[in-house]
Amino acid sequence: MGFVRPAIESLGVGFYTGGMKGNFSPAFLPDSLPSKVKPLVPDIIHLHWVANAMMRVETCRRFNRPLVWTLHDSWAFTGGCHVPFDCTRYREACGECPALGSARALDLSHWLWLRKQRSWGGLNLTVVTPSNWLAHSARTSSLFKDIRIEVIPNGLDLVRYKPIDRRIARELLSLPQEKKLILFGGKSGTSDRNKGFHLFAKALQEVAFREWRDTAEVVVFGSLEPVQPPDLGLKTRYLGWLNDDVSLALLYAAADVFVFPSIQEVLGYAAMESMACGTPCVAFNQGGVSDLIDHEHNGYLARPYEPASLAHGILWVLGDESRRRELSFQARQKVERDFALENVAGRYVELYRDICSGREKQQRLRAEREK
Repeated sequence: MGFVRPAIESLGVGFYTGGMKGNFSPAFLPDSLPSKVKPLVPDIIHLHWVANAMMRVETCRRFNRPLVWTLHDSWAFTGGCHVPFDCTRYREACGECPALGSARALDLSHWLWLRKQRSWGGLNLTVVTPSNWLAHSARTSSLFKDIRIEVIPNGLDLVRYKPIDRRIARELLSLPQEKKLILFGGKSGTSDRNKGFHLFAKALQEVAFREWRDTAEVVVFGSLEPVQPPDLGLKTRYLGWLNDDVSLALLYAAADVFVFPSIQEVLGYAAMESMACGTPCVAFNQGGVSDLIDHEHNGYLARPYEPASLAHGILWVLGDESRRRELSFQARQKVERDFALENVAGRYVELYRDICSGREKQQRLRAEREK
């Protein structure tokens, strides 16, 4: 059923042919989550990513418990899209949805928005966002404008992701010692347009033009080499998907710079992993990335979405080794200070206690009124 349910849900989206595939979840199939949760008698139910036929919109009302919902994209407060890009119709009632390629006001996105409006209203709900940017988006939405919203970033295991001697990392991965290595990657990195590979490719042409053709190489992970690989101007190695944290940490540590050219990201987990391994990042100044990267202090924020600015950032990092080492040190310091797993867990514990104390107070007041 793990593959059947998403396929069934996608049928309704299939009537719209002009949108971006995979960027819309209608969440209409019934589920049995409340019956599975009820025997546990939880004090709080914590939701994370629930789309792709995992949970029906109306299920939230059936839990009858305080809810904490950590958002990992924008789906919860839109009419169904996960990444709205420059669309802000979620501030009203959706409709005319770019994710569907729809020009109709009363389309699937508006129908789903109405379902969410009925289901989200009156819930004992606390929303958590991993970045200030997503918190602002949620607060300005029509669905969550009156909901409590807290910012708690994603955490990272800093024992697994840590600086490793670059020469050793390259030796273990059979990567050249004498080259400057420019790293790019992520799930479906070369095929998912939101990951910005097309912008990265244009930036690399500029890097190659600046006399780096013989001294720098590109390493791509998360994707196999295409049948007809694009000419990036530099020698490129495609490593495919890496299945374990150890290999991924080694790869981050082996690189001189990690390029993160996404168009819209909630925070940027790959950038965080790279910084934890002491590899500075160059990214567009978009979404929640500025919560991670402090411009020219632990990385570089390029102007959205200008390949020339991205190229300038790459060259700025690679052009001075002493500066690159300082960026590397500051990148690790930033992640240790703000994103250590134990610190993030502690903030959630404080939130749970606050919610539970509020619930106990409400129960006492209710009992006193009933006397």
